[in-house]
Amino acid sequence: MARLAVVACAAAMAVLLGVAAADVGSIITQDVYNAMLPNRDNSICPANGFYTYDAFIQAANSFSGFGTSGSDEQNKRELAAFFGQTSHETNGGAAGQYTWGYCFKEEISKATDPPYYGRGPIQLTGQANYQQAGNAIGVDLVSNPDLVASDPVISFKTAIWFWMTAQSPKPSCHDVILGNWTPSSADNAAGRVPGYGVITNIINGGIECGMGPNAANVNRIGYYQRYCDIFGVSAGDNLDCYSQQHF
Repeated sequence: MARLAVVACAAAMAVLLGVAAADVGSIITQDVYNAMLPNRDNSICPANGFYTYDAFIQAANSFSGFGTSGSDEQNKRELAAFFGQTSHETNGGAAGQYTWGYCFKEEISKATDPPYYGRGPIQLTGQANYQQAGNAIGVDLVSNPDLVASDPVISFKTAIWFWMTAQSPKPSCHDVILGNWTPSSADNAAGRVPGYGVITNIINGGIECGMGPNAANVNRIGYYQRYCDIFGVSAGDNLDCYSQQHF
């Protein structure tokens, strides 16, 4: 009984002090996942039945530090940001509806750089990204790109790989959301400042950034803010990339 009391006390102190969660599943439970993505298995979604909770947790736990390397608040904000961006990439709802993330698992037109068109939560695109992601997770995605849209664990792993990996001159999304990225003089001159907006720049800056307000930014931010509300954390500053030059 004494040992149980010590363990319970330690767990309570960890919560009070904001110590990092042991794993992503302690923040995103099955119920939370369902609340975040209530329409992912809707029959009108091409990806229905694909993005399972177990696949996400298995993939998440294979990346050290993803959603676990900061304080409790930082970890929740990182997961909100990850799902905010990927929900936009896989969005199946109308403007202003932030409950239709994870509706798609591959690009509809399949026209962007075939056969390496957008697939998975981050819509991994281009042979170089498929090769680097495959090398990182130990799967030949150059020869088998369809695995990103047919194996849900691999699909999530490619998205988390992209999130965790810096590709110079771009920092990693992970470092940005944790506050570990310091802009260079070139970044400052280009208006690239720490915050959720520069993550959009990392992912799709050439199309969405530096052109003033646009619907894509609004959608990414809307999803992110909804997930921040679910986790009970603030979204932070600099949410858009309207005035940022792309990398």
